[in-house]
Amino acid sequence: MPALSPTMERGNIVKWLKQEGETVNTGDPLCEIETDKAVVTLESNDDGILAKIMVDEGSKDIPLGSLIALMVEEGVDWKQVKIPAQPVTPAPTQLPPTPPTVPQASITSKAQHLGLTGKTHVRLSPAARQILQTHGLDLNGAVPSGPRGIFTKEDAQNLVKQRGTTPRPSTAAPVPPFAAAVPSAAPTAPLAVPSLPGYPRPMIPPVSVPRQPPAPGTFTEVPASTIRQVIAQRLTESKTTIPHSYSSIDCDIQQVLQSRKQLAKDNVNISVNDFIIKAAAVTLRQMPDVNCTWSGDGPQLLSSIDIAVAVATDRGLITPIVRDAASKGLQEIASTIKALAERARAGKLLPEEYQGGSFSISNLGMFGIQSFSAIINPPQACILAIGQSRWELMFCEDEAGEAGMCRRNMMTVTLTSDSRLVDDLLAAQFLENFKMNMENPRRLALF
Repeated sequence: MPALSPTMERGNIVKWLKQEGETVNTGDPLCEIETDKAVVTLESNDDGILAKIMVDEGSKDIPLGSLIALMVEEGVDWKQVKIPAQPVTPAPTQLPPTPPTVPQASITSKAQHLGLTGKTHVRLSPAARQILQTHGLDLNGAVPSGPRGIFTKEDAQNLVKQRGTTPRPSTAAPVPPFAAAVPSAAPTAPLAVPSLPGYPRPMIPPVSVPRQPPAPGTFTEVPASTIRQVIAQRLTESKTTIPHSYSSIDCDIQQVLQSRKQLAKDNVNISVNDFIIKAAAVTLRQMPDVNCTWSGDGPQLLSSIDIAVAVATDRGLITPIVRDAASKGLQEIASTIKALAERARAGKLLPEEYQGGSFSISNLGMFGIQSFSAIINPPQACILAIGQSRWELMFCEDEAGEAGMCRRNMMTVTLTSDSRLVDDLLAAQFLENFKMNMENPRRLALF
């Protein structure tokens, strides 16, 4: 099992593309391996015959360096291949889960304070507890009449009448403990922890029965894919270790939409997202201090402007990268991002197509989201969140300088920045330049 990404520790065998006994040439695909980033095709480094498949399709969490297949040279009897001995590590002993316990001293003190002892107890209403403590009564032989076995105020008053006690002075010692009497007709299930006020009930989901409606509280465990586990780990690390700062600005994309229409007449299909990628790359060229990452030693300014674009797939979110985006034209960016997105959804991205990047863009405008804040993809310094465009009525001036009402197609963008690298002033300047580049598409060809 090879390391197909810098952060890969284990891999899953998705599919074998060669069978035992088949001839393999250098560069032939052997199998598909799911890494922590994508599904990568493993190619052969040598010529020979695939003699033995050691790990079947669908196997998961195979450690790096584990033996997954054997190859022999051509002319060797592959059926007589000798399988090398592999070190066997004993499986850890699975101990039954220990239920959460409450310190006995805490339970005892709580019970003594409330006047409760014994293995099971009747639930008291506040008024009933006050009456019983005032008259110094226990519950021997008493049967609660309230809902769900609650000993009510009326039950306490009837007990006082039956036993004919008188109230004790307020300075008297605490009432002696009293044992609960539980009706024999309503047995209770044993509990590991006494059901005392202040202690939660045990969280034990009921067992669901096949072919019957699920009981309340039931759940179904869904195994997390390797990609999903890595996404959860990296996003948690990002939010807990990076000081996120957020800034938003509205851009008028009327000129962008008009440029799209003019290009479409020449059979050049450019999306708004392509303009956004180009505008972000040009802005980074204008402001190289934002094109940086954070390492263990501190900030690192990058010479190449590589834009990572978030793409949703069935296995999770992945960010293919448009390399040197500032030097590419709009049509080249459009064709590049289209090809990358298709390979990302098919799980065919190469490691160099999604590793690295200096700046990320996440666009949810096509889903009707007007604005949102994205999480930084470390070690990058920024991510730009794009919302849906909308029509707004505002005052504006025409070419003659006359003011009046006009409609504008506005789009909200939110920059999430690492405050260690990009402070609030630098983030505001970046958004101001990005706004000018988006509202004047002809500027994109000047930088």
